[in-house]
Amino acid sequence: MRVGLSIPVMDEPAALVDLGVAAEANGWDGVFLWHHVVGTPDFPVPIADAWVVLGALAVRTTRVRLGTTVTALPRHQPHEVARQAVTVDRLSGGRMVLGVGLGEPPSEYTALGRSADRRTLAGMLDEGLEVVRGLWSGEPFSHTGEHYTVEGVQFLPPPLQQPRIPVWASAMTRNERTLGRAARCDGVLLGAMTAEGGMDVLPAAAVAEVAARPDAPADVVVAAPPGTDPAMYADAGATWVLVTGWLDELREVASAPPAHMSR
Repeated sequence: MRVGLSIPVMDEPAALVDLGVAAEANGWDGVFLWHHVVGTPDFPVPIADAWVVLGALAVRTTRVRLGTTVTALPRHQPHEVARQAVTVDRLSGGRMVLGVGLGEPPSEYTALGRSADRRTLAGMLDEGLEVVRGLWSGEPFSHTGEHYTVEGVQFLPPPLQQPRIPVWASAMTRNERTLGRAARCDGVLLGAMTAEGGMDVLPAAAVAEVAARPDAPADVVVAAPPGTDPAMYADAGATWVLVTGWLDELREVASAPPAHMSR
């Protein structure tokens, strides 16, 4: 099992790059960024662009996996996400992972005049993933759907990783639709939220239940708060544990090797 950090982007870009570089130097396996674009009216905070920071990390690191946890694909144009991910993949020598989901909180949609209807967003997410995968093929690609149209577009260069950049689908709410989406991807991202919106400790039994599914993807990823013993997740079938929380906590965590974690 590998261990990484899932880092908020609510800071200066240079500080986020320094945090990721420190994590690699101290033996962590992955550095992933939350992907928010704006604060909301009830939570106005400074935010750095996740893709720009990942590009900087791609050239400042040599080993760690890099990615987003998660990109709310319905908030973005799929062709732009496809291009951004390929750019980071090639800059990093093939270390990119694209985490996708519907995105939280809903107010990040509504504050910009967008619908936050979950059924609509789920449809956009599923169709957007089809577009991203088709563009990553490097072959001429066309698509006509409810939300997106692509006519004979050929994206070059393709990703370094073949057959594609790994995609992890968020299933924070575990139901047949989210787990079915993850089954069509390369990984499933699991976690539990507190009533206040923070990260809680997900019971190991919930991880084991997902890992035991016949359609479980190759990677079973658990987001957990600092201080969580990851050994229970290794025994339950997880392949990654991502420690996540607020920046002050994560700077302390990243300043030391993850020696306490089962590897």
